[in-house]
Amino acid sequence: MKERSAWWKEAVIYQVYPRSFKDSNGDGVGDLRGIISKLDHISSLGVDIVWINPVYASPDRDNGYDISDYRAVQPKMGTMEDLRMLIQKVHEKGMKIIIDMVINHTSDDHAWFREACSSRDNPFYSYYHWWPEEKGEPPHRCGFFDPAGKGWHYNKATRSSYLHYFSEHQPDLNWENPEVREQLYDILRYWLDKGIDGFRLDAITFISKDTRWPYVTPTILKDRYYGDWGHYYAKGPRLHEYLQEMHEKVWRHYDAVTIAEAPGIKADEANLFVDTGRKELNMVCHFEGIMSGYIPSEFKKMQPGGYNLKELKNIYTLWDKALDGRGWGSLYLGNHDQPRMVSHWGHDGVEYRELSAKMLFTFLLTMRATPFIYNGDEIGMVNIKFENIEDYQDIETRHMYRRIKDSGGDVDAFMKDQQLAARDNGRTPFQWSKDVNAGFTMGKPWLKVNPNYRQINAAAQENDPSSVLNFVRYLIRLRKSIPALVYGKYELLLPEHPHIYAYYRRAEGDCCLVLLNFTSYEVLCPADCSIPLGGEIIVNNYPGIREKDGRWRLQPYQALVCRIKNDTVSG
Repeated sequence: MKERSAWWKEAVIYQVYPRSFKDSNGDGVGDLRGIISKLDHISSLGVDIVWINPVYASPDRDNGYDISDYRAVQPKMGTMEDLRMLIQKVHEKGMKIIIDMVINHTSDDHAWFREACSSRDNPFYSYYHWWPEEKGEPPHRCGFFDPAGKGWHYNKATRSSYLHYFSEHQPDLNWENPEVREQLYDILRYWLDKGIDGFRLDAITFISKDTRWPYVTPTILKDRYYGDWGHYYAKGPRLHEYLQEMHEKVWRHYDAVTIAEAPGIKADEANLFVDTGRKELNMVCHFEGIMSGYIPSEFKKMQPGGYNLKELKNIYTLWDKALDGRGWGSLYLGNHDQPRMVSHWGHDGVEYRELSAKMLFTFLLTMRATPFIYNGDEIGMVNIKFENIEDYQDIETRHMYRRIKDSGGDVDAFMKDQQLAARDNGRTPFQWSKDVNAGFTMGKPWLKVNPNYRQINAAAQENDPSSVLNFVRYLIRLRKSIPALVYGKYELLLPEHPHIYAYYRRAEGDCCLVLLNFTSYEVLCPADCSIPLGGEIIVNNYPGIREKDGRWRLQPYQALVCRIKNDTVSG
Protein backbone atom coordinates (compact mmCIF):
# COMPACT_ATOMS: atom_id res chain seq x y z
CA MET A 1 0.00 0.00 0.00
CA LYS A 2 1.32 3.44 -0.92
CA GLU A 3 2.51 5.49 2.01
CA ARG A 4 0.89 8.83 2.65
CA SER A 5 2.38 11.14 0.04
CA ALA A 6 4.08 14.46 0.65
CA TRP A 7 5.98 16.72 -1.71
CA TRP A 8 9.20 16.27 0.23
CA LYS A 9 9.00 12.46 0.06
CA GLU A 10 8.88 12.54 -3.73
CA ALA A 11 11.57 15.20 -4.03
CA VAL A 12 15.23 15.05 -4.95
CA ILE A 13 17.28 17.60 -2.99
CA TYR A 14 20.33 19.39 -4.38
CA GLN A 15 22.74 20.85 -1.85
CA VAL A 16 24.61 24.04 -2.69
CA TYR A 17 27.67 24.98 -0.64
CA PRO A 18 27.48 28.71 -1.44
CA ARG A 19 31.09 29.75 -0.87
CA SER A 20 32.33 27.08 -3.28
CA PHE A 21 29.59 27.09 -5.91
CA LYS A 22 30.01 30.21 -8.06
CA ASP A 23 31.63 33.60 -7.41
CA SER A 24 29.90 36.51 -9.17
CA ASN A 25 32.15 39.42 -8.14
CA GLY A 26 35.73 38.15 -8.29
CA ASP A 27 36.50 38.15 -4.57
CA GLY A 28 37.19 34.40 -4.62
CA VAL A 29 34.16 33.44 -2.51
CA GLY A 30 30.96 32.00 -3.94
CA ASP A 31 27.85 34.08 -3.35
CA LEU A 32 24.09 34.34 -3.80
CA ARG A 33 24.27 35.98 -7.23
CA GLY A 34 26.59 33.18 -8.27
CA ILE A 35 23.93 30.64 -7.31
CA ILE A 36 21.31 32.61 -9.26
CA SER A 37 23.54 32.55 -12.34
CA LYS A 38 23.68 28.74 -12.21
CA LEU A 39 20.04 27.93 -11.51
CA ASP A 40 19.64 26.62 -15.05
CA HIS A 41 22.24 23.95 -14.28
CA ILE A 42 20.47 22.97 -11.06
CA SER A 43 17.05 22.95 -12.70
CA SER A 44 18.32 20.86 -15.62
CA LEU A 45 19.07 18.01 -13.22
CA GLY A 46 15.37 17.63 -12.48
CA VAL A 47 15.70 18.22 -8.75
CA ASP A 48 12.85 19.63 -6.68
CA ILE A 49 14.50 21.33 -3.70
CA VAL A 50 17.60 23.48 -3.44
CA TRP A 51 19.27 23.41 -0.03
CA ILE A 52 21.81 26.12 0.68
CA ASN A 53 24.25 26.11 3.58
CA PRO A 54 24.22 29.11 5.95
CA VAL A 55 24.47 32.57 4.40
CA TYR A 56 23.67 34.50 7.60
CA ALA A 57 25.94 37.17 9.05
CA SER A 58 28.94 35.39 10.55
CA PRO A 59 32.63 35.87 11.34
CA ASP A 60 33.09 32.68 9.28
CA ARG A 61 35.28 30.80 11.70
CA ASP A 62 33.25 27.70 10.79
CA ASN A 63 32.11 28.83 7.33
CA GLY A 64 28.78 30.25 8.45
CA TYR A 65 27.87 27.71 11.13
CA ASP A 66 28.78 30.36 13.68
CA ILE A 67 25.95 32.85 13.24
CA SER A 68 26.28 36.40 14.57
CA ASP A 69 22.94 37.70 13.25
CA TYR A 70 20.10 35.37 12.24
CA ARG A 71 18.25 38.11 10.36
CA ALA A 72 21.10 39.42 8.23
CA VAL A 73 23.05 38.11 5.23
CA GLN A 74 26.81 37.63 5.32
CA PRO A 75 28.20 40.48 3.17
CA LYS A 76 30.54 38.08 1.35
CA MET A 77 27.43 36.23 0.21
CA GLY A 78 25.55 39.33 -0.95
CA THR A 79 22.55 41.22 0.35
CA MET A 80 19.07 40.49 1.61
CA GLU A 81 17.81 41.62 -1.79
CA ASP A 82 20.05 38.99 -3.43
CA LEU A 83 18.55 36.34 -1.18
CA ARG A 84 15.02 37.53 -1.94
CA MET A 85 15.83 37.31 -5.64
CA LEU A 86 17.24 33.79 -5.22
CA ILE A 87 14.07 32.64 -3.46
CA GLN A 88 11.97 34.15 -6.23
CA LYS A 89 14.04 32.66 -9.07
CA VAL A 90 14.07 29.20 -7.49
CA HIS A 91 10.28 29.31 -7.19
CA GLU A 92 9.90 30.55 -10.77
CA LYS A 93 11.75 27.44 -11.92
CA GLY A 94 9.28 25.22 -10.10
CA MET A 95 11.64 24.30 -7.27
CA LYS A 96 11.58 24.95 -3.55
CA ILE A 97 14.38 26.31 -1.38
CA ILE A 98 15.47 25.34 2.11
CA ILE A 99 18.27 26.74 4.25
CA ASP A 100 20.42 25.50 7.07
CA MET A 101 19.42 26.72 10.51
CA VAL A 102 21.90 26.52 13.37
CA ILE A 103 20.11 26.77 16.70
CA ASN A 104 22.25 24.63 18.96
CA HIS A 105 24.77 27.45 19.25
CA THR A 106 25.58 30.96 18.07
CA SER A 107 28.79 32.73 17.24
CA ASP A 108 30.65 34.32 20.12
CA ASP A 109 30.23 37.51 18.08
CA HIS A 110 26.44 37.36 18.41
CA ALA A 111 24.97 40.30 20.33
CA TRP A 112 23.39 37.89 22.82
CA PHE A 113 26.73 36.37 23.73
CA ARG A 114 28.60 39.66 23.84
CA GLU A 115 26.04 40.81 26.40
CA ALA A 116 26.19 37.49 28.27
CA CYS A 117 29.97 37.77 28.64
CA SER A 118 29.79 41.12 30.38
CA SER A 119 28.28 40.11 33.71
CA ARG A 120 26.41 37.35 35.50
CA ASP A 121 23.72 39.94 36.16
CA ASN A 122 23.17 40.61 32.48
CA PRO A 123 19.82 39.11 31.36
CA PHE A 124 21.51 37.46 28.38
CA TYR A 125 23.81 35.49 30.69
CA SER A 126 21.00 32.94 31.00
CA TYR A 127 20.89 32.51 27.21
CA TYR A 128 23.94 30.22 27.48
CA HIS A 129 25.24 27.43 29.72
CA TRP A 130 27.78 28.48 32.36
CA TRP A 131 29.86 26.84 35.07
CA PRO A 132 30.86 29.33 37.83
CA GLU A 133 34.47 29.17 38.99
CA GLU A 134 33.51 28.80 42.66
CA LYS A 135 32.18 25.33 41.83
CA GLY A 136 35.64 24.22 40.77
CA GLU A 137 36.59 22.44 37.57
CA PRO A 138 33.59 21.86 35.26
CA PRO A 139 32.71 18.25 34.43
CA HIS A 140 34.52 17.18 31.31
CA ARG A 141 32.71 17.65 28.02
CA CYS A 142 34.26 17.23 24.60
CA GLY A 143 34.57 20.22 22.27
CA PHE A 144 34.72 18.75 18.78
CA PHE A 145 36.64 21.61 17.18
CA ASP A 146 38.61 22.59 20.28
CA PRO A 147 42.42 22.19 20.02
CA ALA A 148 42.49 20.80 23.57
CA GLY A 149 39.36 18.71 23.07
CA LYS A 150 37.53 20.57 25.85
CA GLY A 151 33.93 21.76 25.79
CA TRP A 152 34.21 24.57 28.38
CA HIS A 153 35.96 27.92 27.94
CA TYR A 154 36.70 30.36 30.76
CA ASN A 155 35.39 33.94 30.62
CA LYS A 156 37.18 36.31 32.98
CA ALA A 157 34.47 39.01 33.20
CA THR A 158 31.86 36.58 34.56
CA ARG A 159 34.32 34.33 36.40
CA SER A 160 32.70 31.33 34.77
CA SER A 161 33.13 28.94 31.85
CA TYR A 162 30.66 28.59 29.00
CA LEU A 163 29.75 25.36 27.24
CA HIS A 164 30.64 24.78 23.60
CA TYR A 165 30.10 21.40 21.96
CA PHE A 166 32.00 22.66 18.93
CA SER A 167 34.68 25.37 18.94
CA GLU A 168 35.16 27.99 21.66
CA HIS A 169 33.74 30.48 19.14
CA GLN A 170 30.41 28.58 19.07
CA PRO A 171 28.81 28.81 22.55
CA ASP A 172 25.82 26.53 23.08
CA LEU A 173 22.43 28.12 23.62
CA ASN A 174 20.49 27.39 26.81
CA TRP A 175 17.27 25.80 25.59
CA GLU A 176 16.17 25.44 29.21
CA ASN A 177 15.40 29.16 29.07
CA PRO A 178 11.91 29.62 27.50
CA GLU A 179 12.88 33.11 26.35
CA VAL A 180 15.67 31.61 24.22
CA ARG A 181 13.24 29.18 22.64
CA GLU A 182 10.75 31.93 21.82
CA GLN A 183 13.51 34.00 20.22
CA LEU A 184 14.52 31.05 18.04
CA TYR A 185 10.95 30.20 17.03
CA ASP A 186 10.48 33.80 15.97
CA ILE A 187 13.59 33.54 13.79
CA LEU A 188 12.19 30.42 12.11
CA ARG A 189 8.91 32.20 11.40
CA TYR A 190 10.83 35.20 10.04
CA TRP A 191 12.44 33.10 7.32
CA LEU A 192 9.33 31.09 6.50
CA ASP A 193 7.46 34.35 6.02
CA LYS A 194 10.17 35.40 3.55
CA GLY A 195 9.32 32.40 1.38
CA ILE A 196 11.79 29.79 2.59
CA ASP A 197 10.20 26.34 2.18
CA GLY A 198 11.87 24.62 5.11
CA PHE A 199 15.04 23.97 7.06
CA ARG A 200 17.80 21.51 7.56
CA LEU A 201 18.30 21.80 11.32
CA ASP A 202 21.98 21.56 12.11
CA ALA A 203 22.99 19.37 15.09
CA ILE A 204 19.39 19.54 16.31
CA THR A 205 19.80 16.41 18.45
CA PHE A 206 22.24 18.32 20.70
CA ILE A 207 19.95 21.13 21.85
CA SER A 208 18.87 19.54 25.16
CA LYS A 209 21.48 19.32 27.93
CA ASP A 210 21.39 17.38 31.18
CA THR A 211 21.81 20.41 33.43
CA ARG A 212 22.60 18.24 36.42
CA TRP A 213 26.00 18.09 34.66
CA PRO A 214 26.90 14.53 35.65
CA TYR A 215 30.46 13.35 35.24
CA VAL A 216 30.67 11.13 32.20
CA THR A 217 33.43 8.61 32.74
CA PRO A 218 35.09 6.73 29.85
CA THR A 219 33.33 3.57 31.05
CA ILE A 220 29.87 5.15 31.00
CA LEU A 221 30.59 6.66 27.60
CA LYS A 222 31.73 3.30 26.24
CA ASP A 223 28.97 1.18 27.78
CA ARG A 224 25.96 3.44 27.25
CA TYR A 225 26.86 5.69 24.35
CA TYR A 226 28.94 3.54 21.98
CA GLY A 227 32.09 5.28 23.18
CA ASP A 228 31.12 8.44 21.37
CA TRP A 229 30.31 11.94 22.69
CA GLY A 230 27.82 12.51 19.88
CA HIS A 231 25.61 9.69 21.18
CA TYR A 232 25.73 11.14 24.69
CA TYR A 233 24.93 14.66 23.47
CA ALA A 234 21.92 13.36 21.53
CA LYS A 235 20.29 11.95 24.67
CA GLY A 236 19.29 15.22 26.33
CA PRO A 237 16.31 14.72 28.66
CA ARG A 238 14.03 17.38 27.11
CA LEU A 239 14.93 16.99 23.44
CA HIS A 240 11.56 15.68 22.26
CA GLU A 241 9.68 18.10 24.45
CA TYR A 242 11.46 20.95 22.68
CA LEU A 243 10.86 19.48 19.21
CA GLN A 244 7.16 19.04 19.91
CA GLU A 245 6.91 22.58 21.21
CA MET A 246 8.66 23.81 18.06
CA HIS A 247 6.13 21.94 15.94
CA GLU A 248 3.23 23.43 17.87
CA LYS A 249 4.52 26.99 17.71
CA VAL A 250 6.03 26.99 14.22
CA TRP A 251 5.76 24.01 11.87
CA ARG A 252 2.04 23.30 12.08
CA HIS A 253 1.33 26.78 10.71
CA TYR A 254 3.36 26.28 7.50
CA ASP A 255 3.68 23.77 4.66
CA ALA A 256 7.39 23.50 5.27
CA VAL A 257 9.78 20.57 5.31
CA THR A 258 11.89 20.01 8.40
CA ILE A 259 15.03 17.88 8.22
CA ALA A 260 16.91 16.84 11.33
CA GLU A 261 20.65 16.52 11.11
CA ALA A 262 20.75 13.78 13.72
CA PRO A 263 24.19 12.84 15.01
CA GLY A 264 24.10 10.26 17.77
CA ILE A 265 20.82 8.65 16.73
CA LYS A 266 20.37 4.92 16.07
CA ALA A 267 17.72 3.36 13.83
CA ASP A 268 15.52 2.29 16.73
CA GLU A 269 15.23 5.94 17.80
CA ALA A 270 14.35 7.36 14.38
CA ASN A 271 10.58 7.35 14.77
CA LEU A 272 10.80 9.43 17.92
CA PHE A 273 11.65 12.26 15.53
CA VAL A 274 9.63 11.54 12.38
CA ASP A 275 6.61 9.41 13.25
CA THR A 276 3.81 11.72 12.11
CA GLY A 277 1.78 11.04 15.25
CA ARG A 278 4.50 12.56 17.42
CA LYS A 279 4.36 15.92 15.62
CA GLU A 280 8.04 16.71 15.61
CA LEU A 281 9.91 16.71 12.27
CA ASN A 282 9.59 15.31 8.73
CA MET A 283 12.91 13.69 7.91
CA VAL A 284 15.99 12.52 9.73
CA CYS A 285 19.55 12.57 8.35
CA HIS A 286 21.44 9.94 10.32
CA PHE A 287 25.19 9.47 10.56
CA GLU A 288 25.42 5.68 10.76
CA GLY A 289 25.66 5.12 7.02
CA ILE A 290 27.93 8.02 6.17
CA MET A 291 30.34 7.15 9.01
CA SER A 292 30.70 3.50 8.00
CA GLY A 293 34.39 2.76 7.53
CA TYR A 294 35.61 5.32 10.04
CA ILE A 295 37.65 4.22 13.04
CA PRO A 296 36.14 5.38 16.35
CA SER A 297 38.51 8.25 17.08
CA GLU A 298 38.51 11.93 17.93
CA PHE A 299 40.56 12.53 14.79
CA LYS A 300 38.22 11.28 12.01
CA LYS A 301 40.29 8.37 10.74
CA MET A 302 39.15 5.97 8.04
CA GLN A 303 39.89 2.27 8.10
CA PRO A 304 42.83 1.50 5.77
CA GLY A 305 40.74 -0.99 3.79
CA GLY A 306 37.74 1.33 3.60
CA TYR A 307 34.20 0.44 4.56
CA ASN A 308 32.66 -3.04 4.81
CA LEU A 309 29.81 -3.49 2.32
CA LYS A 310 27.97 -6.06 4.46
CA GLU A 311 27.99 -3.57 7.35
CA LEU A 312 26.75 -0.82 5.05
CA LYS A 313 23.89 -2.98 3.76
CA ASN A 314 22.91 -3.87 7.30
CA ILE A 315 22.81 -0.19 8.35
CA TYR A 316 20.58 0.95 5.49
CA THR A 317 18.33 -2.10 5.84
CA LEU A 318 17.89 -1.45 9.57
CA TRP A 319 16.98 2.16 8.93
CA ASP A 320 14.52 1.30 6.19
CA LYS A 321 12.83 -1.29 8.40
CA ALA A 322 12.66 1.11 11.35
CA LEU A 323 10.92 3.81 9.29
CA ASP A 324 8.71 1.48 7.24
CA GLY A 325 5.15 2.81 7.31
CA ARG A 326 5.80 5.21 10.18
CA GLY A 327 8.37 7.85 9.29
CA TRP A 328 10.55 8.95 6.41
CA GLY A 329 14.29 9.04 5.95
CA SER A 330 16.91 10.65 3.78
CA LEU A 331 19.91 9.29 1.94
CA TYR A 332 23.16 11.03 1.17
CA LEU A 333 26.65 9.87 0.20
CA GLY A 334 28.43 13.19 0.49
CA ASN A 335 27.98 16.73 1.77
CA HIS A 336 29.96 19.70 3.04
CA ASP A 337 31.09 17.73 6.12
CA GLN A 338 32.33 14.71 4.17
CA PRO A 339 34.95 13.82 1.57
CA ARG A 340 33.85 13.47 -2.03
CA MET A 341 31.37 10.68 -2.68
CA VAL A 342 33.49 8.96 -5.36
CA SER A 343 36.68 9.08 -3.28
CA HIS A 344 34.89 7.70 -0.20
CA TRP A 345 32.59 5.02 -1.61
CA GLY A 346 33.84 4.42 -5.13
CA HIS A 347 37.14 4.67 -7.01
CA ASP A 348 38.63 8.05 -7.89
CA GLY A 349 41.25 6.73 -10.32
CA VAL A 350 40.83 7.57 -14.00
CA GLU A 351 39.77 4.03 -14.99
CA TYR A 352 36.79 3.73 -12.63
CA ARG A 353 35.89 7.25 -11.52
CA GLU A 354 32.95 7.71 -13.89
CA LEU A 355 31.75 4.11 -13.57
CA SER A 356 31.80 4.17 -9.79
CA ALA A 357 30.10 7.59 -9.72
CA LYS A 358 27.27 6.21 -11.87
CA MET A 359 26.98 3.10 -9.69
CA LEU A 360 26.76 5.21 -6.53
CA PHE A 361 24.11 7.47 -8.03
CA THR A 362 22.11 4.40 -9.01
CA PHE A 363 22.11 3.40 -5.35
CA LEU A 364 21.30 6.91 -4.16
CA LEU A 365 18.36 7.34 -6.54
CA THR A 366 16.76 3.90 -6.24
CA MET A 367 16.48 3.61 -2.44
CA ARG A 368 13.40 4.40 -0.32
CA ALA A 369 14.29 7.77 1.19
CA THR A 370 14.58 11.33 -0.03
CA PRO A 371 17.94 11.54 -1.84
CA PHE A 372 20.37 14.43 -1.39
CA ILE A 373 22.84 15.27 -4.17
CA TYR A 374 25.83 17.36 -3.13
CA ASN A 375 27.02 19.95 -5.63
CA GLY A 376 29.90 18.68 -7.74
CA ASP A 377 29.09 15.03 -7.24
CA GLU A 378 26.88 15.15 -10.35
CA ILE A 379 30.04 15.63 -12.44
CA GLY A 380 32.15 13.15 -10.46
CA MET A 381 34.40 15.56 -8.54
CA VAL A 382 36.96 13.85 -6.30
CA ASN A 383 39.12 14.59 -3.23
CA ILE A 384 41.86 17.16 -3.70
CA LYS A 385 44.14 15.40 -1.15
CA PHE A 386 46.15 18.34 0.17
CA GLU A 387 49.68 17.56 1.34
CA ASN A 388 50.28 20.69 3.44
CA ILE A 389 48.29 21.84 6.46
CA GLU A 390 48.50 25.43 5.15
CA ASP A 391 46.21 24.47 2.27
CA TYR A 392 43.39 23.46 4.60
CA GLN A 393 40.95 26.18 5.64
CA ASP A 394 38.61 24.05 7.76
CA ILE A 395 38.51 24.71 11.50
CA GLU A 396 38.14 20.99 12.20
CA THR A 397 41.29 19.89 10.36
CA ARG A 398 43.38 22.81 11.57
CA HIS A 399 42.44 22.34 15.22
CA MET A 400 42.92 18.57 15.12
CA TYR A 401 46.36 19.08 13.55
CA ARG A 402 47.30 21.55 16.27
CA ARG A 403 46.09 19.20 18.97
CA ILE A 404 48.09 16.25 17.61
CA LYS A 405 51.19 18.36 17.14
CA ASP A 406 50.97 19.85 20.65
CA SER A 407 50.67 16.37 22.16
CA GLY A 408 53.63 15.00 20.21
CA GLY A 409 51.48 12.83 17.96
CA ASP A 410 52.09 11.65 14.41
CA VAL A 411 51.11 14.61 12.26
CA ASP A 412 52.30 12.88 9.07
CA ALA A 413 49.85 10.03 9.64
CA PHE A 414 47.13 12.56 10.39
CA MET A 415 47.78 14.40 7.13
CA LYS A 416 47.56 11.12 5.25
CA ASP A 417 44.21 10.40 6.92
CA GLN A 418 42.93 13.85 5.95
CA GLN A 419 43.53 13.11 2.28
CA LEU A 420 40.72 10.59 2.68
CA ALA A 421 38.54 12.15 5.37
CA ALA A 422 38.97 15.94 5.58
CA ARG A 423 35.90 18.12 5.04
CA ASP A 424 37.77 20.45 2.69
CA ASN A 425 37.95 17.61 0.15
CA GLY A 426 34.26 18.21 -0.44
CA ARG A 427 34.52 22.00 -0.35
CA THR A 428 36.85 22.76 -3.23
CA PRO A 429 35.28 25.10 -5.80
CA PHE A 430 32.79 23.70 -8.29
CA GLN A 431 34.44 22.80 -11.58
CA TRP A 432 32.35 24.56 -14.20
CA SER A 433 34.78 24.59 -17.12
CA LYS A 434 38.42 24.30 -18.13
CA ASP A 435 38.79 28.09 -17.91
CA VAL A 436 40.91 29.76 -15.22
CA ASN A 437 40.01 28.52 -11.72
CA ALA A 438 37.54 26.07 -13.29
CA GLY A 439 35.22 28.97 -14.15
CA PHE A 440 34.47 29.44 -10.45
CA THR A 441 36.07 32.88 -10.00
CA MET A 442 38.22 35.44 -11.75
CA GLY A 443 39.92 36.20 -8.43
CA LYS A 444 41.92 34.08 -6.01
CA PRO A 445 39.67 31.26 -4.77
CA TRP A 446 39.21 31.01 -1.00
CA LEU A 447 40.17 27.32 -1.26
CA LYS A 448 42.37 25.84 -3.97
CA VAL A 449 40.70 24.43 -7.06
CA ASN A 450 41.34 20.76 -7.74
CA PRO A 451 43.97 20.65 -10.55
CA ASN A 452 41.96 18.00 -12.41
CA TYR A 453 39.32 20.58 -13.41
CA ARG A 454 40.54 20.52 -17.01
CA GLN A 455 39.41 16.90 -17.22
CA ILE A 456 36.45 17.02 -14.83
CA ASN A 457 34.07 19.91 -15.43
CA ALA A 458 30.41 20.55 -16.18
CA ALA A 459 30.98 22.12 -19.60
CA ALA A 460 32.78 19.04 -20.90
CA GLN A 461 29.92 16.79 -19.75
CA GLU A 462 26.95 18.92 -20.75
CA ASN A 463 26.49 17.49 -24.25
CA ASP A 464 28.17 14.12 -23.71
CA PRO A 465 25.38 11.51 -23.53
CA SER A 466 27.68 9.11 -21.66
CA SER A 467 28.75 11.61 -18.99
CA VAL A 468 28.12 11.31 -15.27
CA LEU A 469 26.06 14.50 -15.47
CA ASN A 470 23.64 13.13 -18.05
CA PHE A 471 23.46 9.77 -16.28
CA VAL A 472 22.29 11.60 -13.15
CA ARG A 473 19.68 13.52 -15.13
CA TYR A 474 18.38 10.24 -16.55
CA LEU A 475 18.20 8.57 -13.13
CA ILE A 476 16.22 11.47 -11.66
CA ARG A 477 13.73 11.33 -14.54
CA LEU A 478 13.47 7.58 -14.03
CA ARG A 479 12.83 7.90 -10.30
CA LYS A 480 10.03 10.37 -10.96
CA SER A 481 8.41 8.11 -13.55
CA ILE A 482 8.34 4.91 -11.47
CA PRO A 483 6.43 5.16 -8.17
CA ALA A 484 8.03 1.91 -6.97
CA LEU A 485 11.36 3.75 -6.76
CA VAL A 486 9.87 6.28 -4.34
CA TYR A 487 7.28 4.43 -2.27
CA GLY A 488 7.96 0.79 -3.12
CA LYS A 489 8.98 -1.71 -0.47
CA TYR A 490 12.70 -2.26 -0.11
CA GLU A 491 13.72 -5.93 0.03
CA LEU A 492 17.40 -6.73 0.54
CA LEU A 493 18.92 -9.64 -1.40
CA LEU A 494 22.27 -11.34 -0.78
CA PRO A 495 22.82 -9.78 2.67
CA GLU A 496 26.06 -11.71 3.20
CA HIS A 497 27.59 -11.09 -0.22
CA PRO A 498 30.78 -9.06 0.33
CA HIS A 499 30.77 -7.27 -3.04
CA ILE A 500 27.23 -6.99 -4.42
CA TYR A 501 24.46 -4.78 -3.06
CA ALA A 502 21.19 -6.16 -4.44
CA TYR A 503 17.58 -5.34 -3.61
CA TYR A 504 14.05 -5.19 -4.93
CA ARG A 505 11.80 -2.14 -4.92
CA ARG A 506 8.23 -3.47 -5.08
CA ALA A 507 4.88 -1.68 -5.43
CA GLU A 508 1.51 -2.93 -6.66
CA GLY A 509 2.39 -4.97 -9.72
CA ASP A 510 5.61 -3.10 -10.40
CA CYS A 511 9.08 -4.16 -9.33
CA CYS A 512 12.66 -3.08 -9.91
CA LEU A 513 15.65 -5.32 -9.24
CA VAL A 514 18.80 -3.31 -8.44
CA LEU A 515 22.24 -4.91 -8.72
CA LEU A 516 25.36 -2.95 -7.76
CA ASN A 517 28.96 -4.12 -7.86
CA PHE A 518 30.88 -2.12 -5.26
CA THR A 519 34.30 -3.45 -6.35
CA SER A 520 36.92 -2.82 -9.03
CA TYR A 521 36.75 -6.39 -10.36
CA GLU A 522 34.20 -8.60 -12.09
CA VAL A 523 31.78 -10.51 -9.87
CA LEU A 524 29.49 -13.39 -10.88
CA CYS A 525 25.95 -12.94 -9.59
CA PRO A 526 24.47 -15.80 -7.56
CA ALA A 527 21.76 -17.82 -9.28
CA ASP A 528 18.94 -16.20 -7.29
CA CYS A 529 19.76 -12.88 -8.98
CA SER A 530 19.53 -14.26 -12.51
CA ILE A 531 17.71 -12.39 -15.28
CA PRO A 532 14.01 -12.17 -14.33
CA LEU A 533 11.41 -13.41 -16.79
CA GLY A 534 10.01 -10.49 -18.74
CA GLY A 535 12.51 -8.07 -17.25
CA GLU A 536 13.59 -4.87 -18.96
CA ILE A 537 17.01 -3.35 -18.29
CA ILE A 538 16.35 0.33 -17.58
CA VAL A 539 19.72 1.27 -16.04
CA ASN A 540 23.16 0.06 -17.07
CA ASN A 541 26.36 2.07 -16.74
CA TYR A 542 28.11 -0.23 -19.24
CA PRO A 543 27.35 -0.66 -22.97
CA GLY A 544 26.10 -4.21 -22.46
CA ILE A 545 25.68 -7.17 -20.13
CA ARG A 546 27.93 -10.17 -19.66
CA GLU A 547 26.38 -13.54 -18.87
CA LYS A 548 27.57 -17.00 -17.90
CA ASP A 549 25.15 -19.90 -17.69
CA GLY A 550 22.21 -17.52 -17.37
CA ARG A 551 23.88 -15.55 -14.58
CA TRP A 552 24.97 -11.96 -14.82
CA ARG A 553 28.66 -11.16 -14.57
CA LEU A 554 28.81 -7.72 -13.06
CA GLN A 555 31.76 -5.75 -14.36
CA PRO A 556 33.75 -3.40 -12.07
CA TYR A 557 31.35 -0.90 -10.46
CA GLN A 558 28.54 -1.99 -12.75
CA ALA A 559 25.01 -0.88 -11.91
CA LEU A 560 21.96 -2.62 -13.32
CA VAL A 561 18.30 -1.93 -12.74
CA CYS A 562 15.81 -4.39 -14.23
CA ARG A 563 12.10 -3.54 -14.26
CA ILE A 564 9.56 -6.33 -13.93
CA LYS A 565 6.00 -5.23 -14.60
CA ASN A 566 3.44 -8.04 -14.66
CA ASP A 567 0.66 -9.62 -12.64
CA THR A 568 3.00 -11.99 -10.82
CA VAL A 569 4.68 -9.22 -8.85
CA SER A 570 3.12 -8.58 -5.45
CA GLY A 571 3.44 -5.27 -3.63
